[in-house]
Amino acid sequence: MYLVVLVNAIALAVTHFHAAPPALTIGGPAALILVSGWRMLGWWRLRKSGMDVERAAKMLGGTVAAAAVLAIAFTGWSLSLYAYGDAYQQSHVAFYMAITVIACIFCLMHLRAAALTVTLCVLGPMTLFFGLTGNPVFEAISINVVVVAAVMIVILLIHYQEFSDLVESRTALIEKAAQAQLLSDENDRLANLDSLTGLPNRRRFFTELEAHVARARRHDRSLLVGVVDLDGFKLVNDAFGHATGDRLLTEVGRRLQAFGSPPLFAARLGGDEFGLIIDAHLSPAAIKTLGRDLCELLRTPYRLPGVTAQVGGSVGFCPFPGGGQTGEQLFERADYALYHAKQNLKGSAVLFDERHEADIRELGQVEQALRRADLDAEMHIHFQPIVDTSAKRTIAFEALARWSSPELGEVPPTVFINAAERSGQIVEITRVLVAKALRAVRSWPMDMRVSINLSARDIASMETVSRIVDIVLESQVAPHRIDFEITETAIVCDFDQARAALMTFHGLGVRTALDDFGTGHSSLSHVRLLPLDKLKIDSSFIADIDHHAASEDIVKTMLQLCRNLRIDCIVEGVETQEQLDKVVSLGGVVMQGYHFARPMPAASVATYLAEEAAIAIARNGLRPSAAQRAARIWFDEDGLQGLG
Repeated sequence: MYLVVLVNAIALAVTHFHAAPPALTIGGPAALILVSGWRMLGWWRLRKSGMDVERAAKMLGGTVAAAAVLAIAFTGWSLSLYAYGDAYQQSHVAFYMAITVIACIFCLMHLRAAALTVTLCVLGPMTLFFGLTGNPVFEAISINVVVVAAVMIVILLIHYQEFSDLVESRTALIEKAAQAQLLSDENDRLANLDSLTGLPNRRRFFTELEAHVARARRHDRSLLVGVVDLDGFKLVNDAFGHATGDRLLTEVGRRLQAFGSPPLFAARLGGDEFGLIIDAHLSPAAIKTLGRDLCELLRTPYRLPGVTAQVGGSVGFCPFPGGGQTGEQLFERADYALYHAKQNLKGSAVLFDERHEADIRELGQVEQALRRADLDAEMHIHFQPIVDTSAKRTIAFEALARWSSPELGEVPPTVFINAAERSGQIVEITRVLVAKALRAVRSWPMDMRVSINLSARDIASMETVSRIVDIVLESQVAPHRIDFEITETAIVCDFDQARAALMTFHGLGVRTALDDFGTGHSSLSHVRLLPLDKLKIDSSFIADIDHHAASEDIVKTMLQLCRNLRIDCIVEGVETQEQLDKVVSLGGVVMQGYHFARPMPAASVATYLAEEAAIAIARNGLRPSAAQRAARIWFDEDGLQGLG
């Protein structure tokens, strides 16, 4: 618009250059050109600048005022030229004003107030001026310009209304888009946030992990991935309720967020497990210090409403790039380091290293071999006697799994059982082993019992429990001859389900035992509430009972506990005569261990029992037979010591 005004004004000044005074042909246009040029330059600079509504309204208001001032100035200047020059030059003045005002109306059609202001400021004086000249031509021109301007104003008003509707529609659309974006942002926040602790959730953790790994690889930097699992949280949850457990988890999240050095990204992965990303280069010694600080932080008592709780924390770390090259690999290896910490160094931090790498490779080979294995053909059972030392006779055998793999050879039980539990194959293995054990029991004396181990996964659902019950019923072995052993870990995983499983076994007539008692997380309330018939004292308490007073006191207490609860107690891991004598002096009766016999194949059980019977005959004063002497059995004044 300003360009049109300036060009037309210059043209009018040129045609009047020799007829009008310089003040009108040079001074006036120069001043108007400077003002208009300055306005034009200002708008040109703002063409790509963003501004808020308040500033835009202010600037448009200024434009309306400037339009009025400039319209009056240009009108006065152009009409002042009419007195100079001939008819052609006077016609040029009328033409200049008419064509310029029409151009301005078009340019200002989106700013209605400015367009109307310019129209009134120009056409009003022009119509009045030329209408009073007495010249019919100029009078006709005035009427024509007014009619055209009126039509243009009507069109402008219609167009402006449409434009106004468009602006309102666009504004409403922008508002809806903003609301939709806010809703999307909130949904995204909720989708990536743990609602309990306020920490990022598992999804966000893995997104951040991939981004951190990509950034570290791009800039040749290091980072550290950690996985944290609370020790003893289940006990707090069971003892004080889920509300207290939730408050404890929230406090754990707060402590991790507030952990200052080095800064870390913390997320709740689920349950009582948390993920960490430390974007820093740390030496093994620094990682060890970090792990110790984190464990100490988590071990500090939690003062919650109405209760002070204490849990521990185990941590697994894996560094990039030394420990893995992808986010998934880093997390899996940190998780394996955590598993190692939970199994061996509970309440501490473990850094993934070459030994764990070898363990993972071995574990992977074992898992793959298990998936390809013919379990019926490759799995077999050894039986270890459980001895009543007062009667000096075997009263039961514990069934122990063995695996002879065509690919790997004889695989240690601890190796393939751990692999099977991690991969979920343990349930199928248990079904095969229970069936094999019960088939062997059918050939034993009717008063001989069998004790069979079940894993946490075996009792994790009533479906798996029902399958085990079906195997018992199909075996035709009397249920009262069967003991099912479960570990403390199986109870802690899901106490209610564990109790339901044991109740089902009891309803069938099977007896139940708590294995490795004293080494896990079970509490006396668990022992009281579960339908248990036996406790098995873990061998770790027997290994140093000869020279460790605390172990002796613990064993004595547990034996007394079983007597008070009127349940049987089996002492595991008796390997020497000294240990046997110590346990007997403390009140122990039923035991098992290498001192009595090592685990034996199913085919050797009959021979073992026959030889034990022969020893009993010899102990009662009868002369041993040649067969008994050939069995390489030795005696002392207390009876059976072992088998040669």
